[in-house]
Amino acid sequence: MEGTGITRLCQRNLLPTTNPSLTCRFFSDSVIHHNSFHNYNRNFPKFLVSATMEASFKPEEARVPVALHLPTPPVTKFKIALCQLSVTTDKERNIAHAQQAIEDAADKGTQLILLPEIWNSPYSNDSFPVYAEDIDAGGDASPSTRMLSEVSRSRKITIIGGSIPERSSDKLYNSCCVFGTDGKLLAKHRKIHLFDIDIPGKMTFKESRTLTAGERPTIVDTEVGRIGIGICYDMRFQELAAIYAARGAHLLCYPGAFNMTTGPLHWELLQRAR
Repeated sequence: MEGTGITRLCQRNLLPTTNPSLTCRFFSDSVIHHNSFHNYNRNFPKFLVSATMEASFKPEEARVPVALHLPTPPVTKFKIALCQLSVTTDKERNIAHAQQAIEDAADKGTQLILLPEIWNSPYSNDSFPVYAEDIDAGGDASPSTRMLSEVSRSRKITIIGGSIPERSSDKLYNSCCVFGTDGKLLAKHRKIHLFDIDIPGKMTFKESRTLTAGERPTIVDTEVGRIGIGICYDMRFQELAAIYAARGAHLLCYPGAFNMTTGPLHWELLQRAR
């Protein structure tokens, strides 16, 4: 059958034509003439269609990344501290409070310490630009991460630094920094899924009004194992957890600041699901 015949049949939704890598072969008991296409519904010949993909496409690998060799955890048992912090409008006080919580946890033999989401600033679009720090510049440009680096080095602990508003060029991000036992920045995760909600009569908040979404998953090797990082609303999306599992993560960490409107409905359930 000539190409024009194939195309016309495809226009009737009998065959796909959008993929040029598909090849079609027809076998008929009789010859189909071009002037008989309008009659094919009444007397359509027997045919066989075979399709071959020129590319070695593997749909199962497109949906689930190929699993890497699962690394052996560097430790089989360790203590984790989840530091709950009450945030104020005083940034210096918030930093000092977080440091004290970390020190207290370290005194109890903790090896991995987690802080909550946006722990150095009130959680509002008006506050994010005011409290934002240049993490890449470090030093005085980022007093929050400077504290995390110093205390992780002095106490020989791994810190998942919750998140803080990050300023990078003309954009703001919701960013989590991971520090190793030597005080070095091991990874930085920018919140991928921004939380925009509008529940009439209860709650309206749109992070996207001021924040920019991150673009990359973050998995990091630490003294206590391989950790996948997400921030709060990132937990809603199982694909991120699936990527981390396929990449050999021993632990998933989601610093969060769930609100009391949707939080009680989802928080514990989503943790079990992930």
